[in-house]
Amino acid sequence: MTEDRCWSAWLSAAAALVLGACSLLPPPLPDYPAQKQTIWLDQGWTPDERYLYHRTDQGTLTFDVPYEWFAELEQPAVSLGEAPPLSDKAYLDRFGFIPGDRPLPVGFARTAEYRDPASGKTWDNPATGKPFSGLGMTCAACHTGRMTFKGTEILIDGGSALTNLGDFRTVLGQSIAFTDIDPLRFNRFAARVLGSGASDQAKDALRAQLKQALNLGQRELALINATKATSVEEGFGRLDAIDRIGNQVFSIDMNVDANYAPLTAPVHFPHIWTAPWFTWVQYNGSIMQPMVRNAGEAMGVRALVNLTNPARPMFDSTVQVRNLHWIEQTLAGSPPFPARAFSGLRSPSWPAELPPIDRTRAAKGAVLYKELCQGCHLPAPDTAEFWTGKWWTQIGGKGERYLNLHQIPLADIGTDPAMARNMATRTITLPANVPLKSTMFGPALGELVARVTSRWYDNQIPPVPAAERERLDGNRPNDLQVPLEYKARPLNGVWAAPPYLHNGSAPSLYALLSPVAERPAVVYLGDREFDPNDVGYENVAIKGSFALDTSKPGNHNTGHEFRDGPRSGGVIGRGLSPDERHALIEYLKTF
Repeated sequence: MTEDRCWSAWLSAAAALVLGACSLLPPPLPDYPAQKQTIWLDQGWTPDERYLYHRTDQGTLTFDVPYEWFAELEQPAVSLGEAPPLSDKAYLDRFGFIPGDRPLPVGFARTAEYRDPASGKTWDNPATGKPFSGLGMTCAACHTGRMTFKGTEILIDGGSALTNLGDFRTVLGQSIAFTDIDPLRFNRFAARVLGSGASDQAKDALRAQLKQALNLGQRELALINATKATSVEEGFGRLDAIDRIGNQVFSIDMNVDANYAPLTAPVHFPHIWTAPWFTWVQYNGSIMQPMVRNAGEAMGVRALVNLTNPARPMFDSTVQVRNLHWIEQTLAGSPPFPARAFSGLRSPSWPAELPPIDRTRAAKGAVLYKELCQGCHLPAPDTAEFWTGKWWTQIGGKGERYLNLHQIPLADIGTDPAMARNMATRTITLPANVPLKSTMFGPALGELVARVTSRWYDNQIPPVPAAERERLDGNRPNDLQVPLEYKARPLNGVWAAPPYLHNGSAPSLYALLSPVAERPAVVYLGDREFDPNDVGYENVAIKGSFALDTSKPGNHNTGHEFRDGPRSGGVIGRGLSPDERHALIEYLKTF
């Protein structure tokens, strides 16, 4: 087929694009300036530990395509000739994915086999007969921070990612659809995937696989479109993680469309240093056991679990339980007592590449912190008081102590309630073949994930003994709660985790310490340039940035407010002068 005929065929087919609701034009993406140098902050990990954290497979098949396809797809650019590769590092960087020292970005893992989500069977290369590899996300995809300052890129393990997963999934779907529609693009794709001498039969089989992948995407796109009117856009650095896990597990995996909920509670990717030593995790303090938390997260980013196929064992999955335990232990390190210090992944220290801390102003901030902050957020971890307080508690019989953090009711903290309320009130429909005890979202999710991990333990040869299961589970029970509260975590390293509030609606620490009336009504997410004075990303609109409208439910920037007047409705302390705000900020840079 000539270029002209191909172009004509492409145009005629475009109106019937399989992902019909997607625009043919990819979303606008930021153009980031090149940096002079890149540094990783020293947080106590060896280079090998960092690398393995970045690449360790959780068992996910996040993008619903084999690795070999991802490596050979072209960007969804309208072009008569060959478009640049989708996997180009500079292109993926524009979505926020950090270029690594291997072909894949930080947080991407090439897995052993790509499996069909419905049957669980491998997809084989039609020309060679060998299984395609899988492609999934690791913890590092969402929990590696980055910022730039005057030509220096600063990378932070366990920090808050500034990625736009929604836009990337849109572009990936467009790229697959363009490949299906454009005969010349498909032929180039087939030659790269199958080899230049592949038979017509092999090409036909590859096209059938391509259409199957599109059909899977089309089904989910229909669910997204059905809930789009009441969903809240996530944008850079945010994800409605809990609702997405529920949608994946209870709707996609269970094949129950009614369980697909709108995304109404986007949260800022949390920083995760110190978190293994909390009694309860998640913003609302809802989950205790590390294995349930981590396996649930893996299922949410598409570790496959069988909930529909009677020919396969119920709860059989691709979750990599031992890998999840290794990740948790690498983050946690040794028990913090008796040394009175956290090991594992440490919170980052303010680097020399940023302007020096004003120690005189920080000393004033230390007094303000004790007056206004430590009643909820605890004393700073570099003080003796932090290690001797009543907030340390034991769980189980291993003698290890954990931080039982303060949980603040919604009425008192006044921040956007959507995340906590959604988890407390969401219900699900259970098909007859899925034997769970509750139709309430939280308990059902906890039980389902526990059954998935139990199935994994039972399926090993020999089965994992009880004592080893307890160790892999983190020596903590599968306790869940769904309080209408948010937890107040220690603030070590908080300077390195903008934006602020659980939904990212405060662009800087200065905005967070200001009255709500003085906080920006629109927060622009996507710019990586750091403001060391107010401590946050610069709140400016750039090409492709996401405008977070704080007037929308789920995006509210209310609460956690220092303002003169009655202590109610989210006002938690007296008003602070600009100098006092900056003094507190200087102190928060010190630990």
